[in-house]
Amino acid sequence: MGESLTVMIVGAGAREHTISAAYEKSKRVGKIIVAPGNDFIAFKRKKEVVLEKSGNLKDANSFLEIAKKHRPDLIDVAQDDALAAGTVDLLQSHGFNVFGPKKSAARIEWDKKWSREFMQRHEIPMPEFQSFNSESEAMQYVNGLYSKNPARQVYVKAAGLCAGKGALKSENLEEAMQNIKQMKEFGSSGETFVIEDGLVGEEFSYYALSDGNSFHCFSSAQDNKRVFNFDEGDQTGGMGAVSPAKVTQEIAGQIETEQIAKAIEGMKKEGNPYVGVLYLGGIADNGKSMNIEYNARWGDPECQAVLPSVETDYAEIVLSCIEGNLANVKIKQDDKVRVCVVGASKGYPNDYSKVKGKQIFGLEDVLKCRDVHLFSAGIEVKDEKFFAKGGRLFSVVGEGENIVKARQAAYSAMALINIEGNNLHYRTDIGWRDVERHLKGK
Repeated sequence: MGESLTVMIVGAGAREHTISAAYEKSKRVGKIIVAPGNDFIAFKRKKEVVLEKSGNLKDANSFLEIAKKHRPDLIDVAQDDALAAGTVDLLQSHGFNVFGPKKSAARIEWDKKWSREFMQRHEIPMPEFQSFNSESEAMQYVNGLYSKNPARQVYVKAAGLCAGKGALKSENLEEAMQNIKQMKEFGSSGETFVIEDGLVGEEFSYYALSDGNSFHCFSSAQDNKRVFNFDEGDQTGGMGAVSPAKVTQEIAGQIETEQIAKAIEGMKKEGNPYVGVLYLGGIADNGKSMNIEYNARWGDPECQAVLPSVETDYAEIVLSCIEGNLANVKIKQDDKVRVCVVGASKGYPNDYSKVKGKQIFGLEDVLKCRDVHLFSAGIEVKDEKFFAKGGRLFSVVGEGENIVKARQAAYSAMALINIEGNNLHYRTDIGWRDVERHLKGK
């Protein structure tokens, strides 16, 4: 495969914008297609970036039609719905060079019941759990749990994909009952659900690329899921991230041997080799790494904080995974700290309909900032003006030699942005734990 490759990325948000920027840095890549993408992804790029808005993330055939039109040299299926729809399988069956796990391997994300049972089979550390498809049986189960310990914490999790919003925390019996009832709101994704013990500790996200045999782990990150400061309010798709996260060498060793290696090896043993990005959502609980969940792609917003650190040609890394040659590629990351702050429409993750179509100001000023990246999730561009078109709208990523400088860069840039009618929402506390540790010299 020669120079001036055409790369097609399947996805629509800030994660896919970030991935496109990684490919854009490759000397081998000449053209990038993002399907369906969003308008701002193609705004003022150094290389040719084409949007194909006809792509439907739950319809694999829509991406086959786009691939037949452009004949890309490499297709990166980066989004969870598209993976669950079997997009990788379909494109590969038509002879395309595709990066991402097949539907059967991506099940580690799109079926949480199956995922927990897979972890049981391969002795991967995780909390105690039970799966249900009966509301009454689930209520009877939590009644028993809380009768033994009224102060316990459990999570009720939809087994299917819910855009990061299907894991509901319960700190008492009443909340657990309500969360079980709420599973109906997730439609078919919530017909089967898992109830599992809550874990105490600090959460982290860990990413590995695998060729089915070997794997390479990247810097850790920490996601911030709740909509308001200090992890309060409703669950969202993610309001910000920091990388690297506070993960000790001991915990990192456990993650790689007990969580990543066992998963890759387990998939291989079951005749289902895992080629793609494996995302571990974990928690350090009493000095032990425990699994919260696996996902089958880069996280959003963690991708925005991790992927810009990669100095090795990203196209070369991905191609080596497809070719089964990852072990022979030396992958380098820089040592900068990055803070990602997500800008959202006021009202997200609930009703933000009044914000749709409102003008966003200041984005071009942010593009001129040093030590800052801007990645778009839901921005419409008309006559070089920018308008809100979603819940999460963009990610501002500041970078620096330490958490204080990275955070200052991110929030200084975010201060330049506003949405007409004062309709911009973002958290102002991303990275606060790391700042405290930095100032204490820990």
